[in-house]
Amino acid sequence: MRKKITVIGAGNVGATTAQLIAKDGLADVVLYDIIEGVPQGKALDIAEACPLWDSSVFVKGTNSYEDTGDSDIVVITAGFPRKPNMSRDDLLHANAGVVKSASDAIAKTSPNAIIIVVTNPMDAMAQLAWKTTEFSCRRVMGMGGILDSSRFRTFLAWELNVSPEDIETIILGGHGDQMVPIPRFTTVKGIPVTELLKKSTIDALLKRTSSGGAEIVGLLKTGSAYYAPAAAVLQMVKSIINDEKRLLPCAVYLNGEYGIKDLYVGVPVILGKDGVERVIEIKLIKEEKALFKESCASVKKLIKKLAI
Repeated sequence: MRKKITVIGAGNVGATTAQLIAKDGLADVVLYDIIEGVPQGKALDIAEACPLWDSSVFVKGTNSYEDTGDSDIVVITAGFPRKPNMSRDDLLHANAGVVKSASDAIAKTSPNAIIIVVTNPMDAMAQLAWKTTEFSCRRVMGMGGILDSSRFRTFLAWELNVSPEDIETIILGGHGDQMVPIPRFTTVKGIPVTELLKKSTIDALLKRTSSGGAEIVGLLKTGSAYYAPAAAVLQMVKSIINDEKRLLPCAVYLNGEYGIKDLYVGVPVILGKDGVERVIEIKLIKEEKALFKESCASVKKLIKKLAI
């Protein structure tokens, strides 16, 4: 029996995520949105493309949570998008209501689901989803570090004129502006990037990475990134559905790891069929520890504002 994945929110990120899942034939897909006709129309369009992709999965659009019942994975993308000069944190209260409502519904209709939160500010929204559903923290996570890492890999590949496939990197902390890159763990086919580029160049690329979402928002004017975020979600979904046990940077609940308790923040984890199977702790040097604690403090401020 095929797995079932629900995507909450039929906007650009949600619809693209549903498209990628269907194209790869990973699972049947339900696309949910409150706007009548939008999820149905986009789901129908994706379904009609499946024969061309040699994919036999079923794709359905709906305005009812009843159709999402018994999902194996639920991806929450619903919320208000960023606009120029708006930070992820500016979306806090507006999107908190959306995520809480979705989480309440998921807890009732798919009590055994694994939840991936994409809605910004992502780290805080992941913690809100966990608190609302009362699921095991291993089954609720946020997407952020994979996207930040992919952006950094892209910019490094352009700078070095190499394939991004040969670049590996680790990014910790809050998503986007609050990210904590670890350049000494960034390699090109095993060669530390610190041996290939000057510190000033690496710093400039990291600065562009941390504001990568804002750069796209500024260019689009009326929207935000969705191709790369959807691709990042797909990597997480594949690791869970196929029990790949990939080591990926995700926002997860820390209960003492890295000296942090009761907080969702980005760290390397092993993702498998049960969700977050293990948090990988790496030894940080003094400067990295300070940056990580600062990033965690920023996320905590958002949590405090939400009173969760």
